[in-house]
Amino acid sequence: MQKILGLAVAATLALTLTAQAHGPSRLKTEQSVVLNATPDEVWQTIGKFDDFDWHPAVASTEITPAGAPADIPEESTRILHLKAESGDPTITEKLMSIDPDKRQYKYMITDVAVEILPVTNYSSTLQVKDKDGKAEVVWKAGFYRGYPNNDPPANLNDDAAMAAVNGVYQAGLDALAERFGKAE
Repeated sequence: MQKILGLAVAATLALTLTAQAHGPSRLKTEQSVVLNATPDEVWQTIGKFDDFDWHPAVASTEITPAGAPADIPEESTRILHLKAESGDPTITEKLMSIDPDKRQYKYMITDVAVEILPVTNYSSTLQVKDKDGKAEVVWKAGFYRGYPNNDPPANLNDDAAMAAVNGVYQAGLDALAERFGKAE
């Protein structure tokens, strides 16, 4: 019996060490807010991939190829120039798909310094849903922490990545709530 118990403990320890050696797991987050506006009103503000200026952290948005908002093709790239006391921090994102009928678009980050946003392999969906005539904004993402190996520094670990993304989402949703009002 002790031999079987010893083998079970050894197997559990081996699996634990193997799991730790695997590296980071994909993180996911989702936030939402219901606004005192129609879904179409809110989509008019946030549904333009070439205009992210509604977010308080964004100073300006640059898009390639340039075009009218209705003509922004999938796989367009936007560069978000962030508000900062010094330098010109940017986040480069690629539009993966847009569906105006569903009031949603999907995008991924293709370039960002982990000092700005401590994530890698980030993809996201921004959608405006109809919730009893009010706009429900749903923002969700999947990503990995900024440090892909084991034993990340504190500023690039899972907690830092989650806090950073949740902070970005919360700031954006708060700005929309300030602009449109929260639904009661």
